Amino acid sequence: MANATHLSDHDASAALAERIREANAEGAPLRIVGGDTRFFYGREVEGSELSTREHCGIRFYDPVELVVSVRAGTPLGELEAALAEHGQMLPFEPPRYGEASTVGGMVATGLSGPRRPWAGSVRDFVLGARVINHEGIEQRFGGEVMKNVAGYDLSRLMVGAQGTLGLITEVSFKVLPMPGVTRSLHLELPLDEARQRLAEWGREPLPISAAAWLDGALHLRLEGGPSSVAATRERIGGDDLDNGFWAALRDQRLPFFRAGSPDETQAPLWRLSLPHRTATLELPGVDERQMIHDWAGAQRWLRAGLDAEVLRRACQAVGGHATCYGPRPTDVEPFTPLPEVLMKYHRNLKAQLDPKGLFNPGRLYAAF
Repeated sequence: MANATHLSDHDASAALAERIREANAEGAPLRIVGGDTRFFYGREVEGSELSTREHCGIRFYDPVELVVSVRAGTPLGELEAALAEHGQMLPFEPPRYGEASTVGGMVATGLSGPRRPWAGSVRDFVLGARVINHEGIEQRFGGEVMKNVAGYDLSRLMVGAQGTLGLITEVSFKVLPMPGVTRSLHLELPLDEARQRLAEWGREPLPISAAAWLDGALHLRLEGGPSSVAATRERIGGDDLDNGFWAALRDQRLPFFRAGSPDETQAPLWRLSLPHRTATLELPGVDERQMIHDWAGAQRWLRAGLDAEVLRRACQAVGGHATCYGPRPTDVEPFTPLPEVLMKYHRNLKAQLDPKGLFNPGRLYAAF
C-alpha cells in the first residue's frame, strides 16, 4: 500500500500465550489488565493479573487507506497522537479516563464519546482483531480492509465483551480525517426547548457533531468545512464555547462527575442509554434538569441514590437500560440483568469460546 508505515514487530504475544496455556492447564482464572483506567466499569474480577502493557506499538498504519493496526497494550494517547500527525482520528472519540488508558481497554469496554451518534461507535470502525483463545492459540479475525469479511463479525463481538471471550492482542481500525473546522456553542435554553430545537436540526444536514444539555444550557459542536460551520453558527446563534469542553465531558472531568468530599455519602453515577428523543422519565425525587443529557438526549448521566430496580424499570419501559458506574451498592449489578433468552445465548457463547471460564470471569455478569 502507498505511503504505508510499518513499525518494529517485537512480538510479546508469545509470553501472553504461554501464560494462558498455563492457566488453562491449572484451571486458574485470569484478570486482564491494560492501563486499568476503566476498573470501575463492570464487576470485580478475582484472578491472576495478566497484563498487556508490554504488548504495545502501532504495527501498521496506512494514512492513504485510512487503516491502522495497533497492539492492545498501546496507550490510547500514543495512537491518537500518531493519527493526528496525518490529520486523522478515531471517529468515535473514545474516553480515556487517564493517561494510562490502552487500546485494548478501549475495545473491551466499547465506550464512545460525544461524537458517537453522528459518527458511529467503536464496533463500527473495527476491521479485524487478533485474539488469544483459552488454549493459548492466537487467532486472526477480519482484516485490515473492509473486503476481508472472514471473521469480521467475531472481531466486532470482542467490542464491549470486557475481555470475557479471549485476550485481545491487536486490533485494526478504519480511521477518518479530522474535520476542517471545529466550533463549539453555548445556548441558554430550557430543556424542553433544547429538545425541540435538536429535533428540528436533526432533520437537516447541519454539521453538528456533539450536543449536550446541562446547567440550563445547550452545548453544541459544529464540525466540517469553514463555510458550512460559519453559516450554521450564524443561524443558530449563542455564545462561543471552549472546544475543550467535549474532552472534559468525554472523560468525566466536569464538576458534575466529581466525587464528594470524604465525609459525604456519594450517590452512584448512572448512565442511562435511551432511544433517541425519549421524553422526560418519571423518576421519584429526580429532576431531569439535574442530569447531563449527552448524545442529544440518548445518553443521560444521573447521580442519585435511586432504587436500582425502579430506575431500570423506567428505562426499560421506553426501550432503554441503565448502567451503574459507581460507587456501586453491594446489592446492585453494574449492568441491567438480561432476559433469560439472551442470557442463554451469552452463556452458550462463553462456553464455546472460554469453556473453563479463564478470562475475566464474572466481569459482565456473575453467571459467566
